[in-house]
Amino acid sequence: MKYFIYARKSTDEDDRQVLSIEGQLTELREYAAKEKLEVIEEFIESKTAKVPGRPIFNKMIEQIELGGHSDSVGILAWHPDRLARNSVDGGKIIYLIDEAKIGTLKFPTFWFDSTPQGKFMLNIAFGQSKYYIDNLSENIKRGIRQKLRRGELPGLAPVGYLNELRHHTIVKDPERWKAVRALFEAYATGESTLENLQKLSLSLGLVSRRTNDALVLSRIEHMLQNPFYYGVITRKGEAYQGSHEPIISKQLFDKVQRVIEQRSKPQKAKQLLSFAFCGIFSCGECGRAITAEKKIKKSGRTYIYYRCTKKNRVCSQKYVEERELVKQLNELFQKVALSDDWKEKFMKQWELDYKEASTVSSSSAGEVKMELKALEEKQMRLLDAYLEQTITNEEYTETKKKLLNRKIEIKENLKESGGRGLHWLELFKEWILSAHQAINYVDSRNLEEKRSFLQKIGSNFHIIGQKAAVELGFPWAAAGEKSQFTVWSR
Repeated sequence: MKYFIYARKSTDEDDRQVLSIEGQLTELREYAAKEKLEVIEEFIESKTAKVPGRPIFNKMIEQIELGGHSDSVGILAWHPDRLARNSVDGGKIIYLIDEAKIGTLKFPTFWFDSTPQGKFMLNIAFGQSKYYIDNLSENIKRGIRQKLRRGELPGLAPVGYLNELRHHTIVKDPERWKAVRALFEAYATGESTLENLQKLSLSLGLVSRRTNDALVLSRIEHMLQNPFYYGVITRKGEAYQGSHEPIISKQLFDKVQRVIEQRSKPQKAKQLLSFAFCGIFSCGECGRAITAEKKIKKSGRTYIYYRCTKKNRVCSQKYVEERELVKQLNELFQKVALSDDWKEKFMKQWELDYKEASTVSSSSAGEVKMELKALEEKQMRLLDAYLEQTITNEEYTETKKKLLNRKIEIKENLKESGGRGLHWLELFKEWILSAHQAINYVDSRNLEEKRSFLQKIGSNFHIIGQKAAVELGFPWAAAGEKSQFTVWSR
């Protein structure tokens, strides 16, 4: 009888007792020589046998089924589990033995004889192999679930983190985590595209470790949507509190998600960049949008005019030339600008208020901690309800995610601002510094900068009687109560 040698070892096999392919071939060739077996072909494969579909194995079975040899052939393998770890392939081999297309099986580590008893023992060996692989899979899944409960990510660390192999934890990458945070901060402004972030990552040295090239856009997009960076691990729709140190706050992550959501909506075609104030002003008489047009005079000088579209309505409003509009906006910026003296006065008062608020917040911190404890109790009751099957898996995962995110928000507030009152003082400090810089926008020739600052300080922009009207927001409008301010509106 002639024999096929079949050797296999998959790269994901954890069983250290399994010989390497080279070791199997050496043992099988020596066994064939010792038993004086004629080997006509060797089949070597590096692929798992837990599911059907091995190409080399199927090629060997196909040759056996076609019966190209004058007599039935035998198979020589190290152990039955090298041939099959699933019921389909195992049943196929036993069926071919029944059909006498496989004459016999030879194993250096297992006895087989083509008798009812031998096939029964072979079937048990195949069943044990399947049980081993199924049990191994369950053990791996159980280990992954346990890691998630401990707040550990099972797998490679995302960009900006490193796998700490000694303690099997994930830590911040000291050379890259600040660059990752810079990408989030840049995108949260709403002024950066993915292409801009790609260039920024290159300038910060944040590149792919494999190719040393720039991060691909899809990977940057995935980073921006990965809650791992603010401390949450998601797995199959369920959220887990991570034990790793966050790179960003949840507040910054939420800002990025709002920008992503806004950009995912269908948008109208953008106006030409030369028309800096299109899209924000409307007509003060009829409420229609303000459009712009460019005209070149005989002298060669270019003028840009902003006027009401007057679409399907009668409107008496005239156009306003861009230079005149910019002049009016500069006057507004001057009136809301904070002088050096007033900046110092505001900052001194801010420091006093901040110190007082810090004392008050320490007492209110106890209330926040009580809320945190209540959330943890809710999470435990939620788990009990899920285990008792009174709620669905979808309800459990969704509610758990909300509770987890709320806990993170509370912890961030306690850590960063020391209390809710301090958060508003931080915003007011930002306004003081921003108002002090307002005069810079008067001298700037960049109309996009003027537009951006205008949208920052107000809303409900109109043009009526060739005059711009702006509704200032708080605290810009409140500042008009001081003598050095004039709230400029229609």
